[in-house]
Amino acid sequence: MALSQHPVSAQELKTVSENQKRTSTVSQIKLEQLRNKKVVSLSAVLIVLLFFLFYFVYQNNRLKQKIKRKDTKQKILLNIINTGIDSHETEQKKIASFLHDNVNSLLSSAGLHLNVFTTKHNIQSEEIQKAKNILTEAHDLLRDISHDLVPTLLVRFGLIYALEDLCERNSNSSIQFKFSSSVPTDTRYSEKFEMKLYFIVSELLNNIIKHSEAQTAQISLHENRNQLIIIIHDNGKGFDAEKLNEIEGFGLNRIRVRIKKLKGIFSIISRANENTGTSVKIKVPVS
Repeated sequence: MALSQHPVSAQELKTVSENQKRTSTVSQIKLEQLRNKKVVSLSAVLIVLLFFLFYFVYQNNRLKQKIKRKDTKQKILLNIINTGIDSHETEQKKIASFLHDNVNSLLSSAGLHLNVFTTKHNIQSEEIQKAKNILTEAHDLLRDISHDLVPTLLVRFGLIYALEDLCERNSNSSIQFKFSSSVPTDTRYSEKFEMKLYFIVSELLNNIIKHSEAQTAQISLHENRNQLIIIIHDNGKGFDAEKLNEIEGFGLNRIRVRIKKLKGIFSIISRANENTGTSVKIKVPVS
């Protein structure tokens, strides 16, 4: 028997259509809500990222300013130290020149006149002979002081001769300073350049004598690509080269500052209480 089919009324069709529309609207609302949630979440993430970005930029700028202030203070300090060193070396030169050219000349002249007078009048006097000896002793003493301030050998013949003489004068029965150089002995640099390097090496040799307990030390010089290289090695007890601030009595930081002004490089290899000794390397552009 065939089933009877009821015709769908207009009211039912309308209800179905409204249900479909309602379902579609709900779906759109849910989609819109989901989209809004994603937008809000994304916005929150972007805000957090922007916050961290601004914080990072702020801290980075603060760090840069701090480093800049530190660099500025360091430059000012270096300038003060270098100015003091330059003034000291200039004064040394003036005093040495005054002692050598004036005081020593006066003593020599006095001794000469005394010799002429005693010879002319054939005078034999113990007091006059003592006076001559005193004048000679004063002349030699002032000559040594003048040489210590600014060596005559350095001024007249240059750095190579002066450093070789420095090694000879500091050698004794306790320690021997050996000198070698591939630089021709008649090589001359600017006066200030030679003076600065001479006093730096002199201070390093004094450190070896006072602190290293070494028996031998070697000073060598050579040039390479417009760079003057000075290497000083001793066989002493050494020290912790990484703790320069704790051994400021050595004056190594002042030496580092002076070499830095010459746009050079200063390096130390040393270990405390070992038998490897200490090696110092100075590398400066030739002036």
